[in-house]
Amino acid sequence: MAEEAIKDMQFHKMGLDDRILKAIAKVGWVKPTLIQERAIPLALEGKDLIARGRTGSGKTAIFLIPAIQKILNHKDKLKEQSTRVIILAPTKELCRQIYQNCIQLTSSCSKDVKCTNLSWGSNLSVQKPMLMAVCPDIVISTPSRILAHLKARHLSLKTSLDLLIIDEADLVLSFGFNKDLKELGSYLPPVYQSILTSATLTADLSELKSLVLNNPSVLKLEEPSLPPASQLDQFIIYAEEEDKAVLIYTLFKLNIIRGKTLIFVRNVDRCYKLKIYLDLFGIKACTLNSELPTSSRCHIVSQFNEGLYDIIIASDERTVEDATHRQDLKESNPDKSKRKKDKESGVARGIDFQFVSNVINFDFPKSVDSYIHRVGRTARGNRKGSALSFISVAEKPLMEECEAHLQQIASEDEPSVFRPFQFKMDEVDAFRYRVRDAWKSVTSIAVRETRLAEIKAELLKSQQLKSYFDDNPQELNILRHDKALHTVKLQCHLKDLPDYIVPASLKNIAGVNRPTDNEDSSRPNGSEGEKKLHNKKRGAKHQSNSRQQTSSEGEKMRYNKNGGAENQSNTRRQTGSEGEKMRYKKKGSAEEKYKRRKLDPLIGLQFTGFVKAEPE
Repeated sequence: MAEEAIKDMQFHKMGLDDRILKAIAKVGWVKPTLIQERAIPLALEGKDLIARGRTGSGKTAIFLIPAIQKILNHKDKLKEQSTRVIILAPTKELCRQIYQNCIQLTSSCSKDVKCTNLSWGSNLSVQKPMLMAVCPDIVISTPSRILAHLKARHLSLKTSLDLLIIDEADLVLSFGFNKDLKELGSYLPPVYQSILTSATLTADLSELKSLVLNNPSVLKLEEPSLPPASQLDQFIIYAEEEDKAVLIYTLFKLNIIRGKTLIFVRNVDRCYKLKIYLDLFGIKACTLNSELPTSSRCHIVSQFNEGLYDIIIASDERTVEDATHRQDLKESNPDKSKRKKDKESGVARGIDFQFVSNVINFDFPKSVDSYIHRVGRTARGNRKGSALSFISVAEKPLMEECEAHLQQIASEDEPSVFRPFQFKMDEVDAFRYRVRDAWKSVTSIAVRETRLAEIKAELLKSQQLKSYFDDNPQELNILRHDKALHTVKLQCHLKDLPDYIVPASLKNIAGVNRPTDNEDSSRPNGSEGEKKLHNKKRGAKHQSNSRQQTSSEGEKMRYNKNGGAENQSNTRRQTGSEGEKMRYKKKGSAEEKYKRRKLDPLIGLQFTGFVKAEPE
């Protein structure tokens, strides 16, 4: 009976304040998820809690709702304003997301419950007045940031703290916050409630339990780490480096994949290489990694959620498996660890990228946990999603290990976790010519120069450097007129998708333009260079016809002698044929003739029998 009562539990049956229920309705939460049904009542009873739930299961609500309820219950009894709830998260992005959720849930009681986010500030002294004068009820921060404020005596928790929350607890440990948490304990009262949440329960959590928990209730739901096959489709396709480049081009250029998409690669350099490569074909994407300034990361996530970008290329180098091997990497590659990365940045974990339809593993992750956290960015809540992984020969053992683990926790009705993505690579060989050249053109030097250009742009628009540049205009001029960077040159014709190289069965999906009734139906719908080459083959016939249309021998002589620009213009208006225009263009400079000789070599290739079969 108790089990049935829990299953029927609704928000209005949990004894929540009406103002919280009003905020929940405004957010659009109709009913609690499974982990919310189980965890919120336990947290409201004041029990210490460890909650494990898969990514996207609604773990943020299981600590925010009880925290707000606890503050409202005792608000009238308190003699003075004080900080009573501390929420710790491993990354600045996650802190900001929790803060936004907190603002939503306190929209009907914002005068009684005040919340602040300390993670994004750059100067402790700027945040000092807010902490000491306002004394917010809820403080959200990374462990290192709040410890700095406690040491500076901007915040006191010895007598006021009621609830300590650590979100994504396993990452807090793996990101190297162990010492900060141990030192933080000396600033906390002897008795307080603690809630820990995580998508995975690792052995390291036992250390954290002894630090902040007292006889906790462990809530580990019997649910798979990822949504079921009816909600999440997981595909794999075997592809080496060049095949990966062909695939990613084909999927986006032919609109085979639609909707918001996250593409994961193994490191930051690969982020930029793939972004530059896609830019060459007019496929707009943005990068997200730990080396970007915090304001830029925040801006990118916001714009993606608002729909201004549909593709994000992310590196999740700061995941659990990387933290484990970080010291080994520094010892084996001391020169490669000099880049300054934001310790408190993370992409694959915790961040709620809204309405993500697809996740593409361009590089397969190094561990099962990393795969779960990557793919967990889609199919969140009750929405559907798909995940596609490109598997090279070197990555096949990683995939098999991941498949074996997921198969153990999958339902018996699912014969296989990964399904093959039926895609005939030989049918898109016509794309290889342009893809191969474009992929090779994005060299390590081009990546470096592109990143330098990005840094330069950040410096120029930095508000913190504005006053410095005002006092030192010469420095600003030097920066603006610095030497030109040798980035990859964009070629406009690569952005076009010629009709004749598109597989016949996918032309409608690709949305290739068809010739109108007024246009020559035999002309290919390609780039300008391709049109010139096609017209050149038919130029003799057009020129013969157009010469018969000239009005006089004098005009013919003037045209043949390549007369003045005005006479040529008059003759072109009178002839009006494509052949005559082509004849005029042939008289261009040596540079133009050289460009015509460098046209795309894809002319004349045709496709037959392309089929994207449904997976069996």
